Amino acid sequence: MSKTEKKKVGLTTRIFISLILGAIAGVLLHYFVPSGQIRDDIIINGIFYVVGQGFIRLMQMLVAPLVFCSLVCGSMSIGDTKKLGQVGVKTMLFYLATTACAIALALSVANVIDPGIGLDISSIEAAKDVGSAEATNFADTLLNIIPTNPFSALANGEMLQIIVFALIVGIILAKLGDRVETVSNFFGQFNDIMMEMTMMVMAVAPIGVFCLIAKTFAGIGFDAFIPMLKYMLAVLVGLAMQCFIVYLGMLKIFTGLNPIIFIKNFFPVMAFAFSTATSNATIPLSIDALAKKMGVSKKISSFTVPLGATINMDGTAIMQGVAVVFVAQAFGIQLDMMDYMTVIGTATLASVGTAGVPGVGLITLTMVFNSVNLPVEGIALIMGIDRILDMTRTAVNITGDAVCTTIVAHQNKMLDREVFKNSVSKSNISGKE
Repeated sequence: MSKTEKKKVGLTTRIFISLILGAIAGVLLHYFVPSGQIRDDIIINGIFYVVGQGFIRLMQMLVAPLVFCSLVCGSMSIGDTKKLGQVGVKTMLFYLATTACAIALALSVANVIDPGIGLDISSIEAAKDVGSAEATNFADTLLNIIPTNPFSALANGEMLQIIVFALIVGIILAKLGDRVETVSNFFGQFNDIMMEMTMMVMAVAPIGVFCLIAKTFAGIGFDAFIPMLKYMLAVLVGLAMQCFIVYLGMLKIFTGLNPIIFIKNFFPVMAFAFSTATSNATIPLSIDALAKKMGVSKKISSFTVPLGATINMDGTAIMQGVAVVFVAQAFGIQLDMMDYMTVIGTATLASVGTAGVPGVGLITLTMVFNSVNLPVEGIALIMGIDRILDMTRTAVNITGDAVCTTIVAHQNKMLDREVFKNSVSKSNISGKE
């Protein structure tokens, strides 16, 4: 057991060191290495790009089968369909409520900081690289979560459809019990295979993280931050308030657990989410950390964490709320209370359908802008620095998933408080060893 803990501590430490070294290497390349074929084509857009994107592709390769098997096993392990329904309803209500709260918080913070006031927008170019998201009505949004072809949904990575099909399969397996023992064992064993595959991919995580961060900082340096400082500040303040006030406040109120210990235990997962900017990649790490450091039963976490990675995008919602105010102010457009209510509703629906992969928040932002008739060209203003904010809001997203999971586990008497209390001293001992 101690050897396993040593390896895990070593991996998370290496990832964090890679993150720091990657940032340093990127800044040095940006400012001190002259532009040319060696720096730009071979190092930044060659080695860093190929290795970094290769690592992201490895993580994306795991997403659909991992989420599917985790949710089948999670819903199957809860067993009692009535209890499963209670857990599902509580989880969904938590995610939707915190998302709406996040957008309202972002709009409030942005109106206090006024990030778009006084900005020179004469040099704005059209946002050519941003995809478009077609606005759909509420009825179509609901219908789109039901897969017409589950295999097509798995092939195309349609996460909401995968979730629905996985939950149905898991519920039926739980209901039929011993009659489908062979199929149940298959999903359990396939889930073990996916977890092991994830750990194999995680072994190269420090290299992938180094290349991703180095390429980001080599491309933007610190120059791009200065004119956008107020926008960045507004997003970061909103994210900090959501994480440390809303989430940790709810954790303390509903479970009585120490928020500081919680953050300390969960920090390695947050650091990994920050470096990869993908919620889906952190699913195995989150489940493992919640079990070993928080005392959360995997029966709960294997259900709520994959679900949260798809529908709980509070960090993305905060960025969208701030971006709406920022672009409206930059273009001199007045928004009234009805517009803000529209933004809250649209961004909540958009975040539910947002895939947990890097940069997708910018695509769904077009839907939010269209809902209140803001110029989509304004997205060009924030594209350059969004990578850093994307990384930060991913860390907030997965923290929200973990807090929700812990609260739901506590309410269903599946939280071992002794594990939580002893985790800090155990980590200190293993660190010394």
